[in-house]
Amino acid sequence: MTELDKRRCLALADYLAEIHSVKLEQPSLYVRRIRDLVGHGECIMGLIDSYPQGLDYAPEELLKRVEHLCVEWRWRLKKKAHRLSQVHGDFHPWNIIFRPGSTEFTLLDRSRGDWGEPADDLTALTINYIFYSIRAYGLLKGPFEELFTAFWDRYLDKTGDEEVLEVVQPFYAWRGLVVASPIWYPTLPTDVRIKLFNFVVNVLGAERFELGAVNDYITSDAIEGS
Repeated sequence: MTELDKRRCLALADYLAEIHSVKLEQPSLYVRRIRDLVGHGECIMGLIDSYPQGLDYAPEELLKRVEHLCVEWRWRLKKKAHRLSQVHGDFHPWNIIFRPGSTEFTLLDRSRGDWGEPADDLTALTINYIFYSIRAYGLLKGPFEELFTAFWDRYLDKTGDEEVLEVVQPFYAWRGLVVASPIWYPTLPTDVRIKLFNFVVNVLGAERFELGAVNDYITSDAIEGS
């Protein structure tokens, strides 16, 4: 990891803090965004349906459990329409193009709309720190943990939005289902997929997402409890 990596991480946090500060009072749109998160074909239920049957790391009972937990979260989140904010909508690394040697960047693919829940952007980016760290180390550690912590600390310092830690859970579940998918990542080792499903289920069971508990979410066995 270089100093430029750190500065880019902070630049992304600053950008999201800035756009998320723009609010819109339109409760029905927020409710729709949360409904789409759970029920849309490109989101949680669509991803669950794309998993082949008979996977040891994603048995039917586990997928049903994830789906049921996400429906519970929908009913919690639909009461939080005051959070409707300007968002990017698909803020993952492949939609972020940095200029060489710079913290300046260009964003691609804002096709999901300009308004939504800030947790969508935050989890779309930070799931990658978790994902690549699990692949490299089996846990969140090393440079990936540094970047994960730096990003969240910067964002929370800029926004004061502690409530987001009570909202991110189903968004992390969605992004976790993406990176654990045998369709999107066909060569991923099974042990990595198991840890990602641990993360998904354990995060959905947490009232508040604890930034320092990511490795507990990763290592507590979710399949056994299905």
